[in-house]
Amino acid sequence: MNRINKPSATFAILIAGAIALAGCNAATPAAEPPLAGAAIGGDFALTASDGRTVKWGDFAGKYRVVYFGYAFCPDVCPTDMQRVAQGLKVLKASDPAKAAKIQPIFITIDPERDTPAVVGEFAAAFSPDIIGLTGTPEQIAAAAKAFKVFYAKGEVVEGGGYLVDHSAITYLFGPKGEPLATLPTDQGADAVAAELGRWVN
Repeated sequence: MNRINKPSATFAILIAGAIALAGCNAATPAAEPPLAGAAIGGDFALTASDGRTVKWGDFAGKYRVVYFGYAFCPDVCPTDMQRVAQGLKVLKASDPAKAAKIQPIFITIDPERDTPAVVGEFAAAFSPDIIGLTGTPEQIAAAAKAFKVFYAKGEVVEGGGYLVDHSAITYLFGPKGEPLATLPTDQGADAVAAELGRWVN
């Protein structure tokens, strides 16, 4: 069973507040997004499936859905990514203009196994719109630190496989790279679509 750890105690308080606010009536936006002003995110230089270097600034002007996980994850990562993809599909059907403003991004926390080809194949399995990114262990560590993501390699099991403990948070960032909210992937595609529709203008 994959072990998914919660964020640090300090950050958990922030996320809990975000989730509480996100549970309000989606038809009436709050005065400001739940994560407004939070120190989450920042520049990175990672590698896409085609080998090109991708930086955070490359997405300027786009709303960004960001998820850190890994391709060999047996349960939570594929479930969350599927719900992100489905949520975007639901939003596209109801408001294609808003959906077109969003770029979903999957960043691995397992660069040892998730090569550009592997991470690209994993992302594409859910949607051709999702960009899969990997990098060196140092690049991944720097990106995870900037985005307040915890991860740690678990024990190696027979056959050489292993799990990776990590926080499972789906972030939504604004067109300037500012953190806006977390997406309720645990509540399904419709909830994800509603939250996206609430904050994407």
